[in-house]
Amino acid sequence: MADFDTPDTQMLIADMGARARAAATVLAAMPSPAKAQALRAAAGAIRAAEPAILAANAEDMAAGKANGLSDAMLDRLLLDARRIEGMASGIEAVAGLEDPVGSAIDERTRPNGLVLKRVRVPIGVIGIIYESRPNVTADAGALCLMSGNAAILRGGSEAIRSNRAIHAALVQGLTAAGAPADAIQLVPITDRAAVGAMLTAEGLIDMVVPRGGKGLVARVQAEARVPVLAHLDGINHTYVDRAADPAMAVALAVNAKMRRTGICGSTETLLIDRAFADPRPILAALAEAGCELRGDAAVQALDARVQPVADEDWDTEYLDAVLSVRLVDGVDAAMAHVAAHSSRHTDAILTEDADTAARFLNGVDSAIVMWNASTQFADGGEFGLGAEIGISTGRLHARGPVALEGLTTYKWLVLGTGQARP
Repeated sequence: MADFDTPDTQMLIADMGARARAAATVLAAMPSPAKAQALRAAAGAIRAAEPAILAANAEDMAAGKANGLSDAMLDRLLLDARRIEGMASGIEAVAGLEDPVGSAIDERTRPNGLVLKRVRVPIGVIGIIYESRPNVTADAGALCLMSGNAAILRGGSEAIRSNRAIHAALVQGLTAAGAPADAIQLVPITDRAAVGAMLTAEGLIDMVVPRGGKGLVARVQAEARVPVLAHLDGINHTYVDRAADPAMAVALAVNAKMRRTGICGSTETLLIDRAFADPRPILAALAEAGCELRGDAAVQALDARVQPVADEDWDTEYLDAVLSVRLVDGVDAAMAHVAAHSSRHTDAILTEDADTAARFLNGVDSAIVMWNASTQFADGGEFGLGAEIGISTGRLHARGPVALEGLTTYKWLVLGTGQARP
């Protein structure tokens, strides 16, 4: 494996960055209908390339199994006809969204007659570093293009064949519709040195978005010399209040954990009010769905299948069919637990009491806070954003699912009639 500062790798990223910058200039001036048409053409190319994409993914899956990838990682890697159609439909959904570029955020007129406007503009060149999920190639590329940004994509080695096949289809569709081929580029090597080169590409890459496991995101946040938009963990909570509807509590607890255990919106800790009528049906439904439950003595007394919980469980993103469970004394205790252990990603309350819900919604400091809904809805597509480039738990620029608007910044336009400052 090449050294971190391998000149060839640095030169590769520098060349890609220069070409991306040129493409970004073209995209920034491209009318919204032209960008939308390019994306629709890319979606058509994805559908046409389904056999090639499936064949490439089959090779990646075989290699992943041989290399001992976990079931959760293999699920993220897997493509089938339904998921490929989902990619194409997602691209078309992005094409149908309102283009934020050029829209006015606000406008004011100063006493001296100067008119000041803030308008949205693309960020420029976005670097996306991701693992396992080949659909990110399509989602991230589409979002960047529609928001006027060029994309440099660096997928994980486990999905390299799938990513190449998807990228080839994207470029075929984009260029056929008149968009620059360099609008969406895929780093052609799996060398980890390419990640380091992207993280230090000041002046070439304007923002980096990591999509992957904790190790990847931690490395990006530690080493990057360019702005980073990311979340580190998805330690999400669902709190069942004393006023929760029992049938809803069972259904949503199971869905929030078990619909897809390997996504960042999966609930990892279930909090149940001690005053809730009967937690046992919730625990039973989870256990019967194949979930390993971990709890303290009070929770274990409710169901013999509950295993002992350790202190580190409350701070663990399992991404698997494992759930930590705690009984708490009301909404204040639930909020205190969330404050101590949440990763500020997504937390939910189940209750029929609107006042209690309001306390939770206003008091929990997470990017997404839900009432009577599954945390699995923490997804850009489900938010009506078409797709997402990632979920941000930071406080600056963008928060929660980041889509088109989150991939823009703004500039000031100052319109005068000859004013000179006294």
